[in-house]
Amino acid sequence: MTFRTRVAAAIAVVVAIAVLLACGAAYKAARDALVGSVDASLIEAYRTTYFPSEPGLDPRVEPAAGVGMLLVSPLGAERYISGAGKLTIDTLILKVAAEGTGPVQYRTISDLNGNAYRELIAPVPPDTVFIDYFHHGAEPLGVSAALVIFEPFQGVQARLRTLGEDLVLLAAFGVLLAALFGWLAARAALVPLASTTKEIEAVAATLDVSHRVEEGTDDELGRLRRAFNALLARVEQSQDSQRQLILDASHELRTPLTSLRANAQVLARLGELGHDDAAQLSEDMVAQVDELTVLVGDLTELTQGEHSVEDARSLDLADLVAECTEVAETHARTKQVTLEVDVTACQVHAKRNRLARAVGNLLDNAIKFSPIGGVVTVSCKDGEVVVEDQGPGIDEADLPKVFDRFYRSARSRGLPGSGLGLAIVSQVASEAGGTVEAGRSEATGGARLVLRLPVEA
Repeated sequence: MTFRTRVAAAIAVVVAIAVLLACGAAYKAARDALVGSVDASLIEAYRTTYFPSEPGLDPRVEPAAGVGMLLVSPLGAERYISGAGKLTIDTLILKVAAEGTGPVQYRTISDLNGNAYRELIAPVPPDTVFIDYFHHGAEPLGVSAALVIFEPFQGVQARLRTLGEDLVLLAAFGVLLAALFGWLAARAALVPLASTTKEIEAVAATLDVSHRVEEGTDDELGRLRRAFNALLARVEQSQDSQRQLILDASHELRTPLTSLRANAQVLARLGELGHDDAAQLSEDMVAQVDELTVLVGDLTELTQGEHSVEDARSLDLADLVAECTEVAETHARTKQVTLEVDVTACQVHAKRNRLARAVGNLLDNAIKFSPIGGVVTVSCKDGEVVVEDQGPGIDEADLPKVFDRFYRSARSRGLPGSGLGLAIVSQVASEAGGTVEAGRSEATGGARLVLRLPVEA
């Protein structure tokens, strides 16, 4: 079933339900009006022809035309006051006659000949004076009785039957019209959606993510178009970022690969080299391979970080910083760098392994730029990790770019590294809903890097 068919069916069902409810309400209103009219004539006859109990009432007032009256004793004895026909005396009438008190009751019944009647059944207390309108006499009742006032009901039933048939035909016609107009309305309403679908299909066929659909009005369809344009913008940005990453990685890989190639060519003349030259060649090649290994590892971390399968969880940031500091001390001892740590427990929600890599990168960066025998201070409090070193610091011109991929300042190009460490820190901070900041330390004069994460209560 197509979307247009579903929309048309939904409109048709809603309209059909409305038509059926309207027809049902009309039938009920008409039935209540007709039955109420008959009941009104019965109660009027009851009020005007009830047994006179006060002096001065005219006993010659006749019941309304077409209204029959029947008096029934508790033993079932019948006495007609007016009207004709033979009504069935059932247990309800006998019960009302025996009690002699209670409310007036209405019902619809049929006589022995199948004629329908609407009845009013009223209790009559004992010793009520009964006026015989046919014989113009009066006599008191010795016992309680039931007064049955009735009126033919066949005409009302016939009119209701005809009305019901007409309303059924009207409802069927209304349902057909609802289906037709539902289909037409769905067709007209889905024309803009069909146009948008064609544009999206064109983008899918051409893979032109620079294309943008016309957003149109501020409605649901316009919201869909804006969401699709935002998706295209994100995809285009991602593709640009991937292309730039490939270009930057190619550029960074070219230098160590070129050096390796040159050294490999020198190996062909190894016999011509002295012992010291051969050892130096070996050390250079190992350093270049190490540089390539670090670069490939950082590229892998940076790429997988965007699609990391690790689940974020609550963790103590202070414990994680302490663990990362213990690992970094091994590297720091090679430069006689001292790590001073001050941590306070605080809970954050992040991916543990990724956050450990980011904190480790901050520490490695500080150790790399610290002088021999320098001090690196590390503090952690309220979701904020601050790392300060005694190195040359970061130039003002470099501050906006230190977290870019493959960016290396002029003074750091001679040092080992891939230029991706701080980019990974920035990526991890963004994943956890935090921020990262670089500046100059007022206390040490070196670099000051700050990683901020939201703290859990």
